[in-house]
Amino acid sequence: MVFRQADPGSPAIKVDSIVRDFGSFRAVDRVSFSVERGTVFGLLGANGAGKSTLIRMLCGILEPSSGDARVAGYQVSTEPDAIKRRIGYMSQLFSLYSDLTVRENIRLFAGIYAIFGQSERERAAWALRTAGLEGSESVRAGSLSGGYRQRLALACALLHEPEVLFLDEPTSGVDPLARRGFWELIGSLTERGMTVLVTTHYLDEAEYCSQLAMMHQGRVIASGSPYEVKAQTLQLPTWEIESDRPYELEQVLRVEAGVEGVGAFGRRLHIQADEQTARRIRQTMQISIEQIVPTLEDVFIALTETSEHSP
Repeated sequence: MVFRQADPGSPAIKVDSIVRDFGSFRAVDRVSFSVERGTVFGLLGANGAGKSTLIRMLCGILEPSSGDARVAGYQVSTEPDAIKRRIGYMSQLFSLYSDLTVRENIRLFAGIYAIFGQSERERAAWALRTAGLEGSESVRAGSLSGGYRQRLALACALLHEPEVLFLDEPTSGVDPLARRGFWELIGSLTERGMTVLVTTHYLDEAEYCSQLAMMHQGRVIASGSPYEVKAQTLQLPTWEIESDRPYELEQVLRVEAGVEGVGAFGRRLHIQADEQTARRIRQTMQISIEQIVPTLEDVFIALTETSEHSP
């Protein structure tokens, strides 16, 4: 099945200085980015960064306080109903009916989308096959594992062949193997022409994305491909140090000349420093220090530290 697209030359999503306030609290602060059609776009950040609020505005569920966005060619502020007909949305929490079987949940959502008869049977079979749920049709949703519940939610979101699919923390609370399998499903959807925007706080998952935006305290603090974000942010090599006393060593390294960033990962510390500084640390502190390939988590730590010390 190939997903239908309107005006394939325009971005699937275009966000322009969008803002959302709740009273005096600004949850989303002048966010801008665009998402090309047929790609996976990652919206990354810690819990409370504003990701879910932003995705709800893009789905037409929340109205922006200012700014605007276009999704599938339609304006969020004035055409939310048109957007809702062209998108699929999978919320952060499992929102299907636990006492119904997989097939009954599918049939219920098909009715909501006004899909009946032969069309319903064909789309249901395709959605179940795509989500890897064949053979589980008679299982009650409440009996499914966390990973398979997410697959069922995905199948329901795909029934009406949306142009754009929004996934809000789709792998939260599922095991690593299920997470990997879910990302393989996402990749197969973009190969068929669907655009997918996914929010996650698992920064390792962002490596699967074509483009991404990192959010912190309601703002986008970096955007681009995973490679571009790393190259733009980390100007110095990244080094790893393992210690029996990581907290004490972290405090020392934070004031060490030439060290620009320190991130703690259990007993391991990651720092950004040039080779001369790393050599000095190795010699004066008598510790093992090895250069490593930086991760997006290193990038996020460096960016949030900079953001929190900026006015």
